[in-house]
Amino acid sequence: MSDVLLVRDLVERLTGWLPRLMPPGARRDALVAVLTDRFAAVDTPVTAAGCAAIERCAWTVSRHLALTFEPGGTGRPDTEPPGWPDPDPDVVRARAACVSQVRRTADGTCLISVDDLDAVGLAQPYLDAAFTLAQGSARVLLDLRANGGGDPATVAHIAGRLLGDTPAQLSEVVYPDRRRQWWTPALPTGTSLRQPVAVLVGPGTFSSGEALAYHLQARGRAVVVGETTPGAADHITPIRLAPTVLAFLPEAYVVDSVTGTNWEGKGVVPDVVSPPGTVIETAVTALG
Repeated sequence: MSDVLLVRDLVERLTGWLPRLMPPGARRDALVAVLTDRFAAVDTPVTAAGCAAIERCAWTVSRHLALTFEPGGTGRPDTEPPGWPDPDPDVVRARAACVSQVRRTADGTCLISVDDLDAVGLAQPYLDAAFTLAQGSARVLLDLRANGGGDPATVAHIAGRLLGDTPAQLSEVVYPDRRRQWWTPALPTGTSLRQPVAVLVGPGTFSSGEALAYHLQARGRAVVVGETTPGAADHITPIRLAPTVLAFLPEAYVVDSVTGTNWEGKGVVPDVVSPPGTVIETAVTALG
């Protein structure tokens, strides 16, 4: 049984990584403490259910921590952060960079659904096409209800198409050893959309999807309609903790340049609450 990974051992590895990855502070310390207190004496083998229990405990402090249990996994545990793998261009093109819908309705509304945020270098042509089709519409509904997040550069690109042609700072991302600012791009005069905008959100809006909604709401550019989002404001990185467990652990947090804070643990709270079944009609009414 010596080769069986126990929950306490997995959590010891996890909490060993957190001080290496996260910026120092009360939240990092609290995350390590809550996981240690809960699981230090748990000597049962790691299972999918055990990973889920660790996640739920971590979410009380950091909503963006995930563990994937891979029973047949054979990968070697990481000793250094490997970073994110490069995206597969063919996969991104096959799904049109997750621009799943662009639709104009009889009342002049343009509905754009973006279900994830692929790397901006690959996603930009599809996003630009969607926003070009929105030119001349009466209003824009940006549907992020299925958006699980992705590239912050893609957040900045979409935000720029709605905030204006002149670059504007969206956020600063704080790492243990550096800070990175995110700005909207400079656009040719007249490129950005000026019509009223509503952003549709819900429980499926996560991470960078939440960031996009939050930044637009904070600047008064969009009415947010729907249900409160989960509240994941950390940037994460993949770490293999064991052959059978791949973790996605926080390595930085976001500070919005307008509010000076973020949506961690609180979620993006809609300006207008609406159940999914009537959210489009509610958003059109909210915009007038």
